[in-house]
Amino acid sequence: MDYKAFIESLQNDACPDDATPGLRALWYDANGEWDTAHKIVQAMDDAMGARIHAYLHRKEGDEGNARYWHRQARSTFPSGMSLEEEWESLVRALVD
Repeated sequence: MDYKAFIESLQNDACPDDATPGLRALWYDANGEWDTAHKIVQAMDDAMGARIHAYLHRKEGDEGNARYWHRQARSTFPSGMSLEEEWESLVRALVD
């Protein structure tokens, strides 16, 4: 799946069947289903799962938890980056 196809899928009623867990979490987040997105990342055990987990907690407003998950992912807290920019960078990392 490429970036354009993923973005177009956000208009659908269901997440694409071929989406990876990370993309599924970001799809549900973009469609207002934070809890579903969070459940998906809780089941992921890789750095990208931790990175998306950090994004979700940042979006939730829990910066301390977001920083914890960035440490788990060995990534840097995205100071100065909007949530929209962070979401896009995560999607691009998963599709590009």
